[in-house]
Amino acid sequence: MSTLTTPHIDIHRGGDRMKTRVAWLDSKHSFSFGEHYDPDNTHHGLLLVNNEDIVLPGEGFETHPHRDMEIVTWVLSGSLVHQDSLGHSGVIYPGLAQRMSAGTGILHSEKNDSWRISAAPEHQEPVHFVQMWVVPDDSGLTPGYQQLEIDDELAGGGLVTVASGLPRYRDRTAIAIASSHSALHVSRMPGEGAEIRLPEAPYLHVFIARGEVEMEGAGTLYEGDAVRLARSGGQRVTANMPSEILVWEMHARLGGQ
Repeated sequence: MSTLTTPHIDIHRGGDRMKTRVAWLDSKHSFSFGEHYDPDNTHHGLLLVNNEDIVLPGEGFETHPHRDMEIVTWVLSGSLVHQDSLGHSGVIYPGLAQRMSAGTGILHSEKNDSWRISAAPEHQEPVHFVQMWVVPDDSGLTPGYQQLEIDDELAGGGLVTVASGLPRYRDRTAIAIASSHSALHVSRMPGEGAEIRLPEAPYLHVFIARGEVEMEGAGTLYEGDAVRLARSGGQRVTANMPSEILVWEMHARLGGQ
């Protein structure tokens, strides 16, 4: 267990999340987002957004702006087409990590219409993904984009560093983010009894993207649940079935250390 003092564990159930639902979108927000505002639920550590989205085929988010944010997108099923004002265009799918640095300003769209840029036939599968925003070290950075195939590393079932700005993970296969106090880890736990151990950090955000797990100090966690930890870490997480979890490790918080 963690050697850090005064640990705090805060469980947030998936069913309690704020929701945006329109004809083509089912979106669940772990933190205040858009028209959904709760002054007591704006962020954890440096993580401001953890949105779980399901978008119907042929639909999606039309071109819109972002600024001064590190945006990481993780697809759980289906495919998502990214296009931006820097000229990047590509299809994001499970196992492909993607990061967009908004910096001084960028325009982009995200749509479930991969057949429009490929020779593949039109599909009828929704895309299911999690989009996460963390605060960069500095404002006014040059906008950028990176994607990386990381599927092979995930096959082992352990906790894999997917996106990081933390110096300690420089030797890992991961996309880079301009936040030197943050890292995203992902584990695809293959089945019942599979186990990982959480890193130790001043702030952790653990999100159950699919499946069901047991976590020391938190009990049973179901799909859509999240745990926010402060001054903690080292807990074992054990799968009750095939599961996928996303873990943000953060060594600073919004407004300072």
